[in-house]
Amino acid sequence: MRFIIIFLISLSCVACQAPSSSQQQVTNNAEQWDLLLDPELTRWDNYLSYRFEPGYDGSKPNADPIGLNQPKGDDVFSTFEENGETILRISGEVYGAITTQAEYRNYHLKLKVKWGDIKWNPRKELLKDSGILYHSVGPHGAEYWRSWMQGQELQIMEGHMGDYWSQATSAMDVRAYTPEYIMNPVGSTDQPFLSVGHKEDIKGLVIRSDNHESDAGEWTEIELICFEGQSLHIVNGHVVMVLKNSRYEKEGKIIPLVEGKIQLQSEAAEVFYKDIEVQKIQKLAPEHQALFTDP
Repeated sequence: MRFIIIFLISLSCVACQAPSSSQQQVTNNAEQWDLLLDPELTRWDNYLSYRFEPGYDGSKPNADPIGLNQPKGDDVFSTFEENGETILRISGEVYGAITTQAEYRNYHLKLKVKWGDIKWNPRKELLKDSGILYHSVGPHGAEYWRSWMQGQELQIMEGHMGDYWSQATSAMDVRAYTPEYIMNPVGSTDQPFLSVGHKEDIKGLVIRSDNHESDAGEWTEIELICFEGQSLHIVNGHVVMVLKNSRYEKEGKIIPLVEGKIQLQSEAAEVFYKDIEVQKIQKLAPEHQALFTDP
């Protein structure tokens, strides 16, 4: 009898401590990260536009692009193994991008990035450059350089990790200081939202709030959190850009831009990526949602 009582008490304690099926499901969902990078790049397409020759004057290209999933893409986008990890190398020799085959909405993207040593025309004398294009929709080559899809950009550039660029007809509202004269707006989590991009008074570029890039030769962790048109650009754990009301013009109408493919740019600099993973989210964390709430 004593044994039975002890057994029932123990069973009762286990039942109290064990999570319900719904609690277990929430826990599991919070841990489900989808690794996007494999040695054969089976989850990605590649697109190449142009190799710019010396003397290029910066005008909009009008030649035919190299195209989608052409053999040359294997030279520009390749992988190798290092310490048991798959590393993506983007040579930068030809403008273009590697693009997820799947589209994403309401997600948390994480990856690590570091620079190589090589630069190409037309940016041999400029900062090393790449970028994450998110909510990418429509045809390749939609913007000025005819190299990338319509979308929003989290800038990957030396000293400018986390800048915002609008692409083609896209726009967003960004927390930033109002620019003066030739200045660009500078992001800040405690400033009002400014409208930036297509058909707005402020065009194109917003500078990240602070520089949190790792030292040369070391990996920088980048996070992108997107939820229903809101976005956060995060560099090594620091929020450097708060954005909302993602939108673009299509057939003369301004419409929400809240989902699409993810692109990693090839833009005249050798760059390496690893640990590329994405997680679907149901809502923003309270500390992140607070960044979108006016004081």
